[in-house]
Amino acid sequence: MDLHDQLKNLFPDHIKEASSEKPEETNSIWMQEAPIICKYEKRKGKPITILEGYTGANEDFKVLAKEIKQKLSVGGSFKDDKIIIQGDYRDKIMQLLKDKGFSVKRVGG
Repeated sequence: MDLHDQLKNLFPDHIKEASSEKPEETNSIWMQEAPIICKYEKRKGKPITILEGYTGANEDFKVLAKEIKQKLSVGGSFKDDKIIIQGDYRDKIMQLLKDKGFSVKRVGG
């Protein structure tokens, strides 16, 4: 009996829960009718892209922020109901959101 089998015997529920969570995450983000606003700003001389105007739950917006940061391989944060992405990625972000089914409005610059 190897280590994997021993862990299965000790924690049988843990393995079942881990495998059942993955299919639920695929597309559980709430869609909205109003467009998400995609803005460009410079703070302390550095370009940033700001996404705001999402009317769903904060947790869904955080999941969306994480997914955008991973796909673009950039840093960013979620503050005050806004996603702040480091760099000018408006075109790529707008295309990602449109592919997901969101309507997006470009503002500034």
